Amino acid sequence: MNWITRVRNSLPFMAKRETPDNLWVKCPSCQEMLFVKEYEENLHVCPNCGHHGRISADQRLALLLDEGYTVLPQPEVAEDPLKFKDSKKYTERLKQARAKNPHKDAFTVGSGAILDQPAVIGVQDFGFMGGSMGMAVGTAFCAGAQEALDRGCGYVVVTAAGGARMQEGILSLMQMPKATVMTRRLKQAGLPYIVVLTDPTTGGVTASYAMLGDVQIAEPGALIGFAGQRVIQDTIREQLPEGFQRAEYLHKHGMVDRVVHRKDLREELAMLLDYMRGEEAA
Repeated sequence: MNWITRVRNSLPFMAKRETPDNLWVKCPSCQEMLFVKEYEENLHVCPNCGHHGRISADQRLALLLDEGYTVLPQPEVAEDPLKFKDSKKYTERLKQARAKNPHKDAFTVGSGAILDQPAVIGVQDFGFMGGSMGMAVGTAFCAGAQEALDRGCGYVVVTAAGGARMQEGILSLMQMPKATVMTRRLKQAGLPYIVVLTDPTTGGVTASYAMLGDVQIAEPGALIGFAGQRVIQDTIREQLPEGFQRAEYLHKHGMVDRVVHRKDLREELAMLLDYMRGEEAA
């Protein structure tokens, strides 16, 4: 130990300051260090580059719905129907995911209103096993659609998923037609079905209910697609365009109707629900 270190350690006013490790967050897009409180007050949107960070299901429901909404109970489904095991048992993965999340699975439904417009909102949480679509997600989606049918109001679904849940095999893929049937029932009843695509929305979710909305809204910069960009590029052996599979590119090419900033999303949804509910509902 040299004399500088000895002197420094002997001086009480030179003691090392303890700094909490949760005061700052780095933007994954521009790498700017952001004060967590300001980041949260800005709805988890980077004030420097506008990158829209991922938020939980509860945060999304609180952001969009008026106060006093109710959260529907998660439907009971068979867990681990295939007794699946890779490096871990599927039951262990579910247990770990539930220890980090307040809900039993990746899809949560809230029933209430958006700026006094009656609505049911289903939110997919990427924080729960990558928002993967399994039996619980498919069943919860259908329960949300049924709630909208029972209330005679619009159904808004906020998607965020890496695709189907591999641990449930073909049973996860069966959720695609099941959810599609419920979107048809909403259409037959003349009720709005609006999809908000957030980062990322991919795989079987994109191939089913995520792209069946009467109106398709996307958050800025959201990754939206079926197969990954690298897989597509290796398959067709061509260089893909700049911004391929991003919200703005899809909007330009007609796959998305609107790209809406998170701070404007609530007003946008209320306006659409009011416009789409028709004279009879009014």
